[in-house]
Amino acid sequence: MLKGKEVILGVTGSIAAYKSAEIVRELIKQGAKVQVVMTKAATAFITPLSLQTLSGRTVITDLFSSPSAWEIEHVSLAERADLILIAPATANIIGKIAGGIADDMLSTLVLAARSPILIAPAMNEAMYENPILKANIEKLKNHGFCFIEPEEGDLACGKKGKGRLASIETIIRGVLTAIRNPQSTEQSAVHSPQSTVGSPQAIDRGLFRNPKSEIRNRKILITAGPTQEPIDPVRYISNPSSGRMGLALAEAAHRQGGEVIVVTGPIALEPPPGVTTIRVQTAQQMREAVMEHFSSVDIFISAAAVSDYQPEKSAKEKIKKTKDRLTLELVKTPDILAEVGQVKGENQIVVGFAAETEDLEQNARKKLEEKDLDLIVANDLTREGAGFGGETNMVTMITRSGEVIKTQKLPKIEVAEAILEQVSRISKRSGIRSQPKPDT
Repeated sequence: MLKGKEVILGVTGSIAAYKSAEIVRELIKQGAKVQVVMTKAATAFITPLSLQTLSGRTVITDLFSSPSAWEIEHVSLAERADLILIAPATANIIGKIAGGIADDMLSTLVLAARSPILIAPAMNEAMYENPILKANIEKLKNHGFCFIEPEEGDLACGKKGKGRLASIETIIRGVLTAIRNPQSTEQSAVHSPQSTVGSPQAIDRGLFRNPKSEIRNRKILITAGPTQEPIDPVRYISNPSSGRMGLALAEAAHRQGGEVIVVTGPIALEPPPGVTTIRVQTAQQMREAVMEHFSSVDIFISAAAVSDYQPEKSAKEKIKKTKDRLTLELVKTPDILAEVGQVKGENQIVVGFAAETEDLEQNARKKLEEKDLDLIVANDLTREGAGFGGETNMVTMITRSGEVIKTQKLPKIEVAEAILEQVSRISKRSGIRSQPKPDT
């Protein structure tokens, strides 16, 4: 996805600056052309030569260095860039950008930029929680800047807390999402009753950088992954769901400013940072977690692959292999989505998923009506690149009003953004506007 893309990596004076070498390596591995710009303080933590060797380009450290060709260097760099990534970003650089200060190459470059700008802070917990920094971050978000939240863990000061630079994997995922060039949504193909998201004629959503997204400041409850219904202490009934689609929705919603709760069955993947995660095993446990939180949320997205049946009785001890045949009596599990549809309020949006192998739209419409949903997202499990386990998906979305929106095969994070766009459109059309929490 990054093949041929120009990425400017800004490195500032954080102890985490040494991680910029791995960021450069991963960006290049993804096909990007990387130009490193370092602040003076950053050179105290990692040498420009190291990053020059990895990037294959001269590292820029001085605003007034002579350009290799006759051009204003900060302007020419800004014009070429597909993305500016600042990682790690100190409180100092965030404050300078928020204040419109341009006194070195990196801050000057940011002011001249027209490309997406992605900032990954790294600092002491007390600094990160300082209300002045929080106000600066909020100001930049309102101007379209994107942030990758730091993680909790051991800090350079010897304490534990929130302030560690996000993982390299998280940063690269952010780059992959942000680098798509957003275009005007006025002529978006997704306005038509039958349209295809991801086709050449359809425009990019660009919601990742939209501070006015309908998702912003909303409380969103998402289910993810499979459930496991125990047969005995070592065996269970389940399905191949990896949880990728649900976690992609959580990540996309969080990036758009949503307050996200994820209820997930047993999965190997780590939920994205910044979301509240509730782990469960069975359908009954998932039902209890969902119903506990549903009344307080604005949007519920049921992306989990909940087992339809469970053993009527679960053996307390391991069932020994003593017979040629073993008969299990199965009973239905709780229908979480149907129950939610029955109790949802006027200002709540409910989204369901349907995994089908035949009559996709017909079965999806039936589920939409029976469970009183606002939107249903249907997967054709017979198509390559769709459904369980993989990193891509292709879906058919059907709204209550009868609109049908299809995606081509896309990374699941992009499918998640397309789903959230439809949720935003439903919210706008229906006038569903719960009172957003005040910005802090």
